[in-house]
Amino acid sequence: MQLVEFLAPHFAFVSDPTAWIALLTLVVLEVVLGIDNLIFISILTNKLPEAQRARARRLGISAALIMRLILLATISIIVQLTAPVFTAFGHGFSWRDLILIAGGLFLVWKATKEIHHTVDPQDHQDSMVGGALQMSLAGAIFQILLLDLVFSIDSIITAVGMTDEIAIMYIAVIVAVSAMMLAATPLANFIARNPTIVMLALGFLLMIGMTLIADGMGYHVPKGYIYAAMGFSALVEGLNMLARQRKKQRSGGGH
Repeated sequence: MQLVEFLAPHFAFVSDPTAWIALLTLVVLEVVLGIDNLIFISILTNKLPEAQRARARRLGISAALIMRLILLATISIIVQLTAPVFTAFGHGFSWRDLILIAGGLFLVWKATKEIHHTVDPQDHQDSMVGGALQMSLAGAIFQILLLDLVFSIDSIITAVGMTDEIAIMYIAVIVAVSAMMLAATPLANFIARNPTIVMLALGFLLMIGMTLIADGMGYHVPKGYIYAAMGFSALVEGLNMLARQRKKQRSGGGH
């Protein structure tokens, strides 16, 4: 009974239609924001031995959920991360800005390394995942957590801007991360089956990394432009895949 009395104020929004609209909007937004994270997880876990890939994805995404729920519990601290701590080049940098810049640099570095390995797979000395330097499960989880932290903070700050209801934020985060869990393996398998998709996804990571850096430097790039560019690129690649498949079918029919 005491638990019900404690939770009742947090779920008062169920009778408010505008709160349901906010919840639906926030769920969609959180799912879209999770696409960036999902692409990174898919590429990273595909570098692991096949027996460990599904486990790494489950652990990484579960850790992302736990991290976001913990961050929501400390939401008053997260909100303060947007306050400037120092000024340089005419821009007041907050802890959020510094985290975004660090995460963007990491993504650019990681994507560049992976592109180099994809273009020159024989150069195992320079590859983080080649030969004797093959990535361990712990190493993959650590890198996933590192990017989860960056995307989680951005996600939580976005949620705070959408609604004041903490219960709505919790529900949106749980639904979005659950969708990531369901989509992770099909996306990773699709990328693994189509080598050209790997390069496209790495290009997406480069663009996302540069966007995070720009955002941290005070130059906000509307997310709509980013996802429109990604969608157009994916459409062109889809047409290329269809053309290659048709060509292969015609070639096979000729024999």
